[in-house]
Amino acid sequence: MPKPIPLPRLVSVPSAEPPYDDEPEVRGATPRTYGSLALARDPGENGTAAPRGSIIIAPPGSLPDERRLRGLGQAVAEILCGRRPPETVQDRLSERAYRELIRAGRMIETQRPPLVGLPHVQQPRAGVVEMCLLVHCGTRSRVLALRLERYGVQWLVTEFETA
Repeated sequence: MPKPIPLPRLVSVPSAEPPYDDEPEVRGATPRTYGSLALARDPGENGTAAPRGSIIIAPPGSLPDERRLRGLGQAVAEILCGRRPPETVQDRLSERAYRELIRAGRMIETQRPPLVGLPHVQQPRAGVVEMCLLVHCGTRSRVLALRLERYGVQWLVTEFETA
């Protein structure tokens, strides 16, 4: 059974208005571009990384957001190409799937970063989503298939396969 993942916390948003000339600039403030990446992580207390809202969470009975599914597929493809450490998606995979990802190592040979296409999503039964992505790797494209299962309000990858 997968380990429960802490839910994302609300983060205070800095004011959109620029500071006045007589106000000192706040050092160490979160940059405005922070969180723009699909798998960005919040700097938690004591400098530790805490999961951001990119964890795939959906209300009961609904499917995960296609954009987040594509981001997750992109991250897994980058791991299988050896361009990203597997720890970045550990909280989105079941323990068994994460062990298989570590064991698989670099499965896709490519000279440039992989680019995934739009996911083809199916729901074989309630609480299960299967998606297939075309991974463009230069001269040869690959296919990546992921199976996600709902655990509470979270969707976790339980199986993956590539060819």
